[in-house]
Amino acid sequence: MALVPYEETAGVGLQKFHKPLATFSFANHTIQIRQDWRQLGVAAVVWDAAVVLCTYLEMGAVELRGCSAVELGAGTGLVGILAALLGAHVTITDRKVALEFLKSNVQANLPPHIQPNAVVKELTWGQNLGSYSPGEFELILGADIIYLEETFADLLQTLEHLSSKRSVILLACRIRYERDNNFLAMLERQFTLLESRDFLLPRSVSSSICEIRKKQQRYGQREDGYSKVLYGFIGGPST
Repeated sequence: MALVPYEETAGVGLQKFHKPLATFSFANHTIQIRQDWRQLGVAAVVWDAAVVLCTYLEMGAVELRGCSAVELGAGTGLVGILAALLGAHVTITDRKVALEFLKSNVQANLPPHIQPNAVVKELTWGQNLGSYSPGEFELILGADIIYLEETFADLLQTLEHLSSKRSVILLACRIRYERDNNFLAMLERQFTLLESRDFLLPRSVSSSICEIRKKQQRYGQREDGYSKVLYGFIGGPST
């Protein structure tokens, strides 16, 4: 699991969120994202964390071609759209209230031959996990989804359910307040920070790429129908 903290450029206001369109260039495509701050607020604007994560993906941080991926709290869908353009089979998720808006951005920005590789689907953290198979995704993506403390436990439960020991989890976020550090403390009960490196994006957005893995478990138990097998692993959450 990689955590991508970032710091927003000082002095940048909220004006950009009130623009009806935000335009980006990724993967040799011009992506035009519709925004609607008045109707949907934070769910319908492009946050810098999404741009950071898109840049990281475009750099080839993970192999996306043919990968099964999911974006959590997708909002405008920018990250999921790029993942599809880069070859992933991606499920782009958010709460029910945001789905129609999300679908409109996905359909407007993916060529017809790529659209079958992107599915927009409802996911409320910790609630409708039965709609997803345990360990279903090889790659889990999230941009600026760590901001409401009351959602932290549900988010961690969701990460556990959707990932397997082979999954990669990439989160982009700003570590600003005590609550953000509280989330990291909760996270580190299940995951271990292995590596961190810094890089600089345009507009002086500085970011760190941190690789985090599930804490090593010495023993686990599996029922195979005939006997119980003890096993150990280092990686993402077991399924």
